Amino acid sequence: MLLLPLPVRRLAAWCLVILLVAGVFYVGVRLCVELRTAVVPVLLALLGTALLGPLHRRLVKVHVQRSLAAAITCVAVVAVVGGAVYIVVSALIDSGDQIVASLKDAAKTLSDHFGAAGTSLDDVASNARDLLGKFGGTAASGVISGVSVVGETIAMAVLALLLVFFFLRDSDRAADALRAMSPSRAADTVEAMARRAFQAVEGFMRGTTVIAFIDAVCITVGLLILDVPGAMGLGALVFVGAYIPYLGAFLSGAVAVLVALADRGLVIALWALGVVLAVQVLEGHVLQPVIQSRTVQMHPAVVMIAITGGASVAGILGMLLAVPLTAAAFGVASELRAHYAPPNQGPP
Repeated sequence: MLLLPLPVRRLAAWCLVILLVAGVFYVGVRLCVELRTAVVPVLLALLGTALLGPLHRRLVKVHVQRSLAAAITCVAVVAVVGGAVYIVVSALIDSGDQIVASLKDAAKTLSDHFGAAGTSLDDVASNARDLLGKFGGTAASGVISGVSVVGETIAMAVLALLLVFFFLRDSDRAADALRAMSPSRAADTVEAMARRAFQAVEGFMRGTTVIAFIDAVCITVGLLILDVPGAMGLGALVFVGAYIPYLGAFLSGAVAVLVALADRGLVIALWALGVVLAVQVLEGHVLQPVIQSRTVQMHPAVVMIAITGGASVAGILGMLLAVPLTAAAFGVASELRAHYAPPNQGPP
């Protein structure tokens, strides 16, 4: 039997390990996609628990009963999320007419400047009405499917909120339950890995929330100064978008600039772009290094790959979950490296 050289055998062993890990990962992702109605609420609840854990611990520290503290925390979440949704919806309703009127004025300006080419906008409008008539059946079926999606989303949100309550209430028993489910020899390692992963997610969520709040306040103030319609709603959109690093800030900022362009013209839009860019520079060079310096640090390329993979698997929700899950994976890897690293050799 031909004995292969040691480097070749090591390379083959690593290739086998990589293939096994990739296969397990692929099967796990496929199972999560198939069982998304049950998996997504659990993941969202874990993120919510990581974000709301400090508030719950403060309430417990002042001798509030754990169940009551968890209930108060969940009510606070509903109030904050409901208020944010109300602000966004009301701002869109209030500024929608202004934006539509601005777009109509832009169409009229094009018609005045380009003559016959501009008057073709009327033909486009009539053709659009014909298209709407032809695709009415498709739209109706789309509404039905949209209603089912909304119902599924509401059900998952309610389930996630209930899970947040139970996770917060029973968080003091999580370590004991995890040790009971683990092999006795590996119980300490499993607990350490779980703690490190949760600490990474908690640090990421807490830091991202602070950064999102600062970004939203700065951009909202800038848009209010520029008298851009719907500044409060756009600020709320910036706050939500900040939970998707890089891409979320880019998209929410682009929406703010487009609204400024539609309603206030090119000059104000350029000023709005300057405000957005200034806030992004402040975030990248000051807020991120200072606020998240104690959490798991990931290279921007890793973050973008995680966001792309999450988007390909589960769309916007996957983009939202990808980065904290990657942070948890980095935390587990860091704990494993610290646990299995050989002891440092002292000087001879």
